[in-house]
Amino acid sequence: MNSAQADAYLRRIGVTHPAWPTVDVLRELQLHHLRTVPFENLSIHLGEEIVLDEKRLLDKVVGARRGGFCYELNGAFGALLESLGFDVTLLAARVYGEEGRLGVPYDHLALRVRTVDGGDWLADVGFGAHSHYPLAFGERGEQVDPGGTFRVIEAGVDAAGARSSGGSAASGDLDVLRDGKPQYRLETRPRVLGDFVAGLWWHSTSPKSHFTQSLVCSRVTEDGGRITLSGRRFTVTAADGRKEVSDLGTDEEVLGSIGSGSGSSSIRCRPCKRGAKSGNWGTRRRGVQAGGGPRRGRDADGPVAVRACGFRGRPGRR
Repeated sequence: MNSAQADAYLRRIGVTHPAWPTVDVLRELQLHHLRTVPFENLSIHLGEEIVLDEKRLLDKVVGARRGGFCYELNGAFGALLESLGFDVTLLAARVYGEEGRLGVPYDHLALRVRTVDGGDWLADVGFGAHSHYPLAFGERGEQVDPGGTFRVIEAGVDAAGARSSGGSAASGDLDVLRDGKPQYRLETRPRVLGDFVAGLWWHSTSPKSHFTQSLVCSRVTEDGGRITLSGRRFTVTAADGRKEVSDLGTDEEVLGSIGSGSGSSSIRCRPCKRGAKSGNWGTRRRGVQAGGGPRRGRDADGPVAVRACGFRGRPGRR
């Protein structure tokens, strides 16, 4: 990422160019990113190709002022941090699901970030409802954050009997907990962005992926709360945890909630135009291969019309 691209990214999230890559700067960058760049999976339901390439990620997040999910958001954010002088390592994680079972390999992408003032941090702008600030990577006690109380601990055995790959923070897996509940299991070996193509493909195409089952679009609000659209359900969560839930009845209400407005009730996803048919976001093919290439899998030869937010299945989890 060159300096002009970095400056454009910083303008996108409303931060001035920092003098040094310190922990205070990292905290500011993560919080502003969560407030301005939504966690969303609209590309999957619009049939848009998702490519794990730095330029393509910047075109989407900065140029088109869109959001994305973990591979896109943490991929782009990691590139920004590196351009500002931070030492960034991409890490793979598997998300805890029902009954405490872990998801597929390369299920999630997170960032290990080292700062010039000696900090070692877990940064994550791509997990939906999560910590607002980076977590201390080597701290094993409780870390209180506006998003909850977090712990980063050495991993044991999960519900399926899977064990950590080692016994220390230097070589073994780590579990990230929020309010006592495991969120994801983090590998500590370094990865590169291309390693996550298989996980991206699975989440973009598998009928078992919650991302293919329901639309989700969410961001942190300026007062420390969160607004989320999951399917047609719109939830406003206050900083103290109080929730206001409403079911949106019309496509116009849905479009208003995820539009590009500056109001506190807009998630600012800036979606592409709807498809030719009334009420459609567009068409989507199951089996679209992330990063290009041939389409394979069930329904690969037939477009599946996706009605605006009227998706069946479970709401998005992250």
